[in-house]
Amino acid sequence: MGVLSCGTTMLDQGVFQNIGSVTWDTTAKTSGFTAVSGNGYFCNTTSAAFTVTLPSSPSAGDIVGIKDYANTADTNAITIGRNGSNIQGQAADFQITTEGRSVFLVYVDGTKGWLVTGSAKNSDIVSPAFVTATGGTITTVGDFKIHTFTSPGTFCVSCAGNASGSNKVDYMVVAGGGGGGANSNGAGGAGAGGFRESVPSPASWTASPLASPGGALPVSVQGYPITVGGGGAGHVGDPENAGDGSSGSNSVFSCKTSAGGGGGGGPGAGVAGGSGGGSGQGQSGGGAGNTPPVSPPQGNSGAASVPQERGAGGGGAGAAGSCVTGGAGVTSSINNSPVARAGGGGGGARLFPSVPGPAGSGGSGGGGAGAKGNNGTAGTANTGGGGGGAGRQPGVGNFTGGAGGSGLVIIRYKFQ
Repeated sequence: MGVLSCGTTMLDQGVFQNIGSVTWDTTAKTSGFTAVSGNGYFCNTTSAAFTVTLPSSPSAGDIVGIKDYANTADTNAITIGRNGSNIQGQAADFQITTEGRSVFLVYVDGTKGWLVTGSAKNSDIVSPAFVTATGGTITTVGDFKIHTFTSPGTFCVSCAGNASGSNKVDYMVVAGGGGGGANSNGAGGAGAGGFRESVPSPASWTASPLASPGGALPVSVQGYPITVGGGGAGHVGDPENAGDGSSGSNSVFSCKTSAGGGGGGGPGAGVAGGSGGGSGQGQSGGGAGNTPPVSPPQGNSGAASVPQERGAGGGGAGAAGSCVTGGAGVTSSINNSPVARAGGGGGGARLFPSVPGPAGSGGSGGGGAGAKGNNGTAGTANTGGGGGGAGRQPGVGNFTGGAGGSGLVIIRYKFQ
């Protein structure tokens, strides 16, 4: 331990100032700890950033010194934890982010708390800043802003914040669901739109099973164009014109693109997509999900139908389609309310006495039901649900697969 004589210390600029009695601990700290008044600490963040917690219940005149030991604070910041007292008059932790800096903090009173003294300048410690943005429909839950885009727009960031406040955003990007197929013998339900989400910051706000661990995105001051994918059209068929449904459109935020759901199969296999479409009656192949591939997967495959004049179910974000039923979607609480999205469409069936069982139901999360001898049901808007497959009714001409549900983009961040 080295004692600072005469209550003075030399700063980085070589200027001597009176700051009170400080004893320096010459064993460099490499991990978080709680400081003791009257001591100075060399903090080595070569391996990782860490927090120096200020003393609890301080008295006027208490003093703590902190020095960037290895000139690495610009890479791995030294956080100064306030431990219940203000710093520079703010109820917030601060950071040393400038290479090689040393700061001294003196506790003054309950209003200003710890004040910087005897450092190069007050800006040696960084006050918290938070993301500020506009765009979409904005709601507030506690310390978080939530921007919901149900149609294309722009997420405009005017302040990128910092690590002391917030500088990343959580996201959920759901693409448009595919359209159901049409086939006189029963068509496939469509796949749900691709579903991608980061892990929400508040632990109590449940993430979906497909959330990307630690996947929040850093932002900068700029406009981020938002694409909200539309649902694919269901195929309009008649006895001579069976066909696949159209795939949904992609949704995009920043570097995250969710792929549109695959169309349901009419005379053939389901179409690949974020989640794949189910196949038409008697076909062996459901459409592949998670196409193009991302990690974690954005969806699941559609099912292959059985030869019973029924189409197969489309894949959902949470499960693959079954022989007639759409795959389940996933439930997320990114907006603080549990909502299921991205369910697959159910397969259609021919209305004929020998056809066993009903048409398939849609998957939870907006998947449209398939129809027996009728038009397929559309996926729910702004869920990315796949449309249901159509089935033929004897003596009736046209029959149409259900349209896919449109997509959705939700962005959330801490604003205070």
